[in-house]
Amino acid sequence: MSKQDKSMGKILAKNKKAYFDYEILESYEAGIILIGSEVKSIKEGKVQLVGSYVSARNGEVWLVGTHISPYKSGQVFEPERPRKLLLSKKEIIELIGKLQTKGTSLIPIEIYLKKNLIKVRISVARGKKKYDKRETIKKRELERSLRRNYKNIKI
Repeated sequence: MSKQDKSMGKILAKNKKAYFDYEILESYEAGIILIGSEVKSIKEGKVQLVGSYVSARNGEVWLVGTHISPYKSGQVFEPERPRKLLLSKKEIIELIGKLQTKGTSLIPIEIYLKKNLIKVRISVARGKKKYDKRETIKKRELERSLRRNYKNIKI
């Protein structure tokens, strides 16, 4: 486990499909503005990142399309409302610049706890073509078969 992994804390939600559909170029850590009952729902793991993305509007960065299920005995809220992300001005300007290059997008990779605060890891990513996805599957299968073969060899 690297130094970065130890400081991250507990991962509450992960966008597994992002690694298959996108080539991750660069990652950033962002805070997120939430209501109290949304925090409780996320800590229970009732959050879905699949199909969500990050957009920039009026010099602010928003998390769009993330589904947070309502907490059973909490304040009622809209499950898929846009949520503002907290980044420094420098990071926002940098992200907006990277978004304007052709073929890149911002996607949430995971939501995790860091010192009792909920953070979102967002990444600048480039969409993979169909042949890139096939290549990824082939590499994964090759690695599995190699591991399986090494496991079966007894010296």
